[in-house]
Amino acid sequence: MVLDSHPQRRELNDEVHARPAGELRAPAGITYLAVLSPLAVRDEEWRRVCELAASCGVATPAERATHFSADLGRFTLRFERHGEFARYMFVAPTGGSDPFERTALAAVPEAFLDGLPGRVMVAAHGAFLADLAVAADYEAIAARWFDGNALVGSEVGDEAAVALTDFRIRTDDYSRFLVLDRHTSPRQAGRIVQRVLEIDTYRMMASLALPIARDLTSFFAECERELSQVTGVLESPGDEDEARLLDRLTWLEAQIQTRAAETDYRFAAAAAYYGLVQRRIAELRERRIPGLQTFGEFTERRLAPAMNTCRNAASRQEALSRRVERANQLLATHVSITRERQHQALLESLDRRGRAQLRLQQTVEGLSVAAITYYVVGLIGHVVAGLDALGHRIPPELAMGLSIPVVAGLAAIAIRRIRHSIARTAD
Repeated sequence: MVLDSHPQRRELNDEVHARPAGELRAPAGITYLAVLSPLAVRDEEWRRVCELAASCGVATPAERATHFSADLGRFTLRFERHGEFARYMFVAPTGGSDPFERTALAAVPEAFLDGLPGRVMVAAHGAFLADLAVAADYEAIAARWFDGNALVGSEVGDEAAVALTDFRIRTDDYSRFLVLDRHTSPRQAGRIVQRVLEIDTYRMMASLALPIARDLTSFFAECERELSQVTGVLESPGDEDEARLLDRLTWLEAQIQTRAAETDYRFAAAAAYYGLVQRRIAELRERRIPGLQTFGEFTERRLAPAMNTCRNAASRQEALSRRVERANQLLATHVSITRERQHQALLESLDRRGRAQLRLQQTVEGLSVAAITYYVVGLIGHVVAGLDALGHRIPPELAMGLSIPVVAGLAAIAIRRIRHSIARTAD
């Protein structure tokens, strides 16, 4: 039976198996780099990985891969490509009393590291050692390998190992971590080390949003002050204010939307990275070591306030955008009401003019009747005078006087009928 599978079925299924943690056996030295790299440098990034593997006689995938792991002889390389950054982990056997004296990075060719594309976010030297035969003296460990700094750590993996670090960057630009093996399997040890490194990586990636949130504080204050002034004017604006208020609101909204376009992704990414930090801490299954902060406690005390600041900045930005939108709607409503009032005043003016024209028209009609009567009565006088010449003795003055009411009435009736006829035609 041939199954008609979705073209991405195998790819989606294998996604859960992507980037498996490598095996670790004590004693081992680890050097880890998390490099923030844009899309433009990814071909160069992969080219360097391929050249490093080829120089050690190891073949790489034909196409650019997001994950590559291989034993290159003197060291093991693990390369992972993520959305915003790439991770390099070099693992080499270590010996001697000080695992940080000669790190795994010493086994990596300098040509590979020289000019590595991108900017480093995390650089750490680590050691995976067998647990001490006697009870660990954490004060001595801190003094010997961590410059006396306060340690952060716990028993992890259901007490299978102890993970320690101080989350500090030293003068060589590297931080340090130490994992002491009690009874882990090689794969469990690899998972523990990977989680410790991911906690530090995602913590740093989440923190990228904090400077942005801080910088936005003054911008928000300026926008809120401007918006407050605009809404104050909106309480009793004059007609001359509307165009200026619209310009101010448009400029304010453009500024806010520009900042939102620049920062929304960063704030959303910070929330996602913070969620990953919390999940990786939960996966460590920590058990407290007396006198030390656990990874969870340190992160909540240090990172949680930073993430709250970022969330507040994102919320404040969204709320400010909504307030500007409401102010725009309020201004639009006011403009609409003003226009309606102007239209009403215009209609009232037209109505007054119409009534004045009607009165004028009525006056003109009266004058027209008088003028017509005058001319028609004059014509009657001439007609009567002519009849007098024919021998019909009718006094012209009498005939004219008697004809005035008749002529005036007929003229008034004729003019009114003409006006009514024109009005019906217009309707």
